[in-house]
Amino acid sequence: MTERFVYHCALRWSDLDAYGHVNNARFLTLYEEARVALMFAGGRAWGVGSLADGVVIRRHEVDYLRPVDYALGRASAEAAPTVRIELWISEIRASRFTVDYELYDGEVLASRARSVLVPFDLSRQMPRRISDEERQFLSRYALPAGPA
Repeated sequence: MTERFVYHCALRWSDLDAYGHVNNARFLTLYEEARVALMFAGGRAWGVGSLADGVVIRRHEVDYLRPVDYALGRASAEAAPTVRIELWISEIRASRFTVDYELYDGEVLASRARSVLVPFDLSRQMPRRISDEERQFLSRYALPAGPA
């Protein structure tokens, strides 16, 4: 069974730019938080801790579809406003995989992104192949690439 991984990420006041919108560079941080939750927490929950031991980014692509603001109307004294990030694996190769993302502000799609990741052996300082266990875990979230 394949499915999207869904992550709710709190916005921080420091994410904002001079216009009161989430800064475009901060979108990469939000996507990173979702990706780390999938690979580190999700992977370990499935018995695959090796992705947390070393993965490097080969490429990022981000499409900004609309601004995201801090939306104080959606905040409370207990919780900051959040965005929802849905991500999935759109390609698995021998030594790299591609993560696709969609970031939602409420129910509105605000951004799409894609990251190409390479498993990396930190002790040898070189890329490595994806293990069978990693491939099996990633395949759980393997869906076709989203719209361009």
